[in-house]
Amino acid sequence: MSVGALAQEAVSNGNWSDSSTWAGGVIPTAGDQVTIAGGLDVVLDTSTPELGGVTINGKLRFSDDKDLELSTEWIMVHGELEIGTEARPHTRNATITLVDNVKDEQLMGMGDRGIMLSGGTLNLHGNRTNAWTKLAQTAAAGADTITVLDTAEWQVGDEIVLASTDYDPRQAETRHITAISGNTLTLDQPLEYMHFGEITFGVDERGEVGLLTRNIKVQASEDALESYFGGHIMAMVTSRMYVEGVELQRMGQHMELARYPIHWHLVGDSGQGQYIRNAAIHDSFNRCVTVHGTNNLVIENNVTYNTVGHCFFMEDGIETGNAFVRNLAIQTKCHPTLECVPSNLAANGEYDSDSPRPSRQISQSASDTLLPSDNTVASYWITNPANSYIDNVAAGSDQNGFWLSLPEHPNGAFLGSEESLNTWPRRTPLGAFRGNVAHSNFDGFMFDRNINEDNTFDLSFSAYTPLEDPADPYSEMVESHFEDLSAWKNRNGGIWGRGELHVFSNAKLADNAIGMTHSTGTFGSERFTSRLIDSLVVGETANIGNPSTPEELAYGRSLPKPQIPDFPIRGYEYYDNRDEVVDTTFENYQDNDLRKTGALSWLLFTSAAVSTEST
Repeated sequence: MSVGALAQEAVSNGNWSDSSTWAGGVIPTAGDQVTIAGGLDVVLDTSTPELGGVTINGKLRFSDDKDLELSTEWIMVHGELEIGTEARPHTRNATITLVDNVKDEQLMGMGDRGIMLSGGTLNLHGNRTNAWTKLAQTAAAGADTITVLDTAEWQVGDEIVLASTDYDPRQAETRHITAISGNTLTLDQPLEYMHFGEITFGVDERGEVGLLTRNIKVQASEDALESYFGGHIMAMVTSRMYVEGVELQRMGQHMELARYPIHWHLVGDSGQGQYIRNAAIHDSFNRCVTVHGTNNLVIENNVTYNTVGHCFFMEDGIETGNAFVRNLAIQTKCHPTLECVPSNLAANGEYDSDSPRPSRQISQSASDTLLPSDNTVASYWITNPANSYIDNVAAGSDQNGFWLSLPEHPNGAFLGSEESLNTWPRRTPLGAFRGNVAHSNFDGFMFDRNINEDNTFDLSFSAYTPLEDPADPYSEMVESHFEDLSAWKNRNGGIWGRGELHVFSNAKLADNAIGMTHSTGTFGSERFTSRLIDSLVVGETANIGNPSTPEELAYGRSLPKPQIPDFPIRGYEYYDNRDEVVDTTFENYQDNDLRKTGALSWLLFTSAAVSTEST
């Protein structure tokens, strides 16, 4: 506690601004540490100075009669913190600002500068539900208006983000709305880049537009922009979080384990009924939504932008029954300021981002990232297939859009436990995985490079080969169905997979360097390795991107690998074992003076024998 600060305790129900609510009749002042005793219900009806901390053993709820701000070092919740309810969302502006005037505090193992729940309940319910939409038509570079599909609930003054619709994820742009006419928005500044807004060759490449403003905001103070030490929200076992319509800004603590914008920590099956919905998480220094040792959550209709590390993060591989539905992740980065230094753990012939030759580098460093895999960052990091991913979008990651990286057994906090040893993610059947979209990444969908016990990752014996009974290695292998996936404008691959009996139906792959590649998991013992069926693969669409290099300007469109302008784009790339392409259409793979193309091709530099048959 800082010099001059006092411990202030509420002694009766009532308004914060009422002196009779407080012991000695003294309303809390700057630096004070405040406690609300169990059984009490205090209503915050006035904005606070920067408090030294708030402990809630009873209930603290925000009045909905005026705009309010609570500024504090931290909030410890054993009782309940409420801003609106599911039945009655909050309508006024409510802000919680987490300051850091007192450094290096440690509260019950949950650190500092956070909203921390130990047996408590967090109810945050804002009034915005239209989290994101799509462009209704192309927005040209230099335009100061855009037309979108749906502007319901959006307001003048709101901040929005337009996702990149080119290969470069950093072409995402934020703007503020200055006027609204129907579905046309006027922006405070012209756009720097073209953002594509059409369905082209049957592939929906309309750019996403996310809403970043919410009427409930949890944020770190602006000093976090220099320290990368933002706020965090953490729920421990027996705690409950119901969060919707909330903006989380400058959250997450860079290079700190367990300090994320919002984090369910070892809640177990009590996750049933808990959720984060319709939220915006932006300018985060350490992930977005972390699910750790927690099952049956709903993570739905959230927008993330300009975040560091794996964004939607399934931590140890023990987590099951969680539903990720219609989330939008824009501009996922490896580090706040540095470029990614990926491990380049590549299969023969898989290109890295800098070299035209393949590389296979086993050593992995995490000196500038929380985990080694964060240097090959993913918007959706998936460590157990027994969860559902439906209609999510990865719109611009420095490396991967979706990464299915499965441990042999759950690791981290569960490593070596009986529960871990009885759980087999690499043999567990796939939950619902449909309608997901990956664009403007290096790799769109990565179903390979499984995680090891030490958080490095590898290719050896790491295929995804689910069984009817995961505990019985001799039980029958089952098919995995990846449905209605869309991958476009990815610099390397639309889909890269490794395993057996993987079925990709109704996929739409366009404008990728390589549409799809798949590798075996058992080298010939199953009916087929992969099957691409009833799908559409397009070499080049009407989306020309934003050409900038001399070669791109001469060619008239952006290139997936501008450092290799003659890179031969390919639709389906055969690798090894029995890969099937069935009832699939390939369009617009045409050789020209710049480069060759191939609708059907093979993995370059592979040592595997390739033979084809047509039926």
